[in-house]
Amino acid sequence: MSQPKSLVQQTMVLPLLKLGTLALRTICKPIANRLKKEAGVNPKFRQFIINIAQANHRFTTKLQRRASGRVTDAVIRPLNEERAVQAAADLLGELFAFTVAGAALVYEVQRNARGEAKKEEKRQQELAEFRRKHEKMENEIEEMKQRCCLLHEELSKPVNKELSKPVNKELSKPTGLAWLFNYMCCRSAAAEKVQ
Repeated sequence: MSQPKSLVQQTMVLPLLKLGTLALRTICKPIANRLKKEAGVNPKFRQFIINIAQANHRFTTKLQRRASGRVTDAVIRPLNEERAVQAAADLLGELFAFTVAGAALVYEVQRNARGEAKKEEKRQQELAEFRRKHEKMENEIEEMKQRCCLLHEELSKPVNKELSKPVNKELSKPTGLAWLFNYMCCRSAAAEKVQ
């Protein structure tokens, strides 16, 4: 069973989540700026991100038109190069932020799953130990029952003059909890004999 979170833990989640989101956005800004610089230097990379930005522009424009109920077959004007580079850099920066957030989420889920697996393994070990102890106790109880029967048979026989010597060798070597039971029975039998 998982323990309920305390009030402090519950109230700390939202501010920490906001702080983490802000940190990711702050980290993504330099990455977006770096992409813009690379686009200015490398013509192949520039064309690649312009194509990404144009495809994104067409997709979002069609989606907005469908949502508003307008015609979607109309021609969509492409973005100019600078605006496309800016849009692609922003898109890739956001994509990086979501990728990092998704990776952190997957890591956290896997970590929790490993923790739960360890807890389950510990529960299984405890259960196995409990079963082993239970079997041991059942065996001791069975042994005690057998000894009680033997003792009852011995006490039912006519009284032997030599009480100090046990009649049965098995009765002289009790183990575990049976020893205490055997000792108590022998004392009570000796006390009855004296009276």
